[in-house]
Amino acid sequence: MAFEPPRRLVRALGETAPDGDDWLEKLPEAAGQAVALRELTVERVQVPGGRSSLVVLVRRPDGTPAVLKLAPPRARPESERAALAHWGGLGAVQLLEPFMSEGVLLLERLHPDVSVRSLPEAKALLEAAGTLRRLWVEPPAGQPFETVAERTGRQAEAMRASAAADAEVRPLVDAALAAREDLLAAPPEQRLLHGTFRQSKVLAGERMPWLAVGPDPVVGECAFDLARLVRDRVEDLIASPSGAATTRRRVKRLAESLDVDQERLRGWTLFRAVESGVRARRVGRRADSELLLEFAGWL
Repeated sequence: MAFEPPRRLVRALGETAPDGDDWLEKLPEAAGQAVALRELTVERVQVPGGRSSLVVLVRRPDGTPAVLKLAPPRARPESERAALAHWGGLGAVQLLEPFMSEGVLLLERLHPDVSVRSLPEAKALLEAAGTLRRLWVEPPAGQPFETVAERTGRQAEAMRASAAADAEVRPLVDAALAAREDLLAAPPEQRLLHGTFRQSKVLAGERMPWLAVGPDPVVGECAFDLARLVRDRVEDLIASPSGAATTRRRVKRLAESLDVDQERLRGWTLFRAVESGVRARRVGRRADSELLLEFAGWL
């Protein structure tokens, strides 16, 4: 079978990954080797798939359905493997082999086309928040993960560079960076976080109704993880005449439901929305950038 990378993956790596083209060139051969090594039967490549990995629906030699995932080094697949191993299937997809070779993960098969985003908004937020709560555990001893301070430090440098070259985004960038400084001034909470959590990252399963997939794990405070969920369905929020009020209510409701400080959640939501908006603007995704920066302005 030809392992053709989905367009979404090719486009995303082209935007962000200097090693993406080389990895993509080697991907068909790497996928073929991973399949042969494990004696898997390939069903199909998942389309549109993710932005940082190739996802292949397969069956193991005994007929068990599974997912083969291949990711480039910059997607930190070794960090994903370590987090999934630590969660042990509680709230997240389960590893089916304890080791990882060259960015390859073999995972439990969920229902790839059914996420909590398919639910009505209120129910989707409830289910997503419940899943997220199960992931917030103490990190393992000698943990190999980035901290929130480290990750956002790298992002902050890129934001400053963008603001220096683009006066239009400077006020929001300044506000986001100030919020980050205030948030990091307090003693850090140490929890293992999903890192890139949103509704589309929670899929229906057989073992449990909903399980998280695709973490980019980080260690820090829970409000950082919850912040990305606040802006889910941002296009609907922007289109609504009550979008700003709905956003503020969502911050309050999510903070209360997960025992997170509301102001800290608002601050991280601001930082993460501005960071995403500036990054989208930098790579030419102007429509996405405008949505995100308008949303950030409400905070």
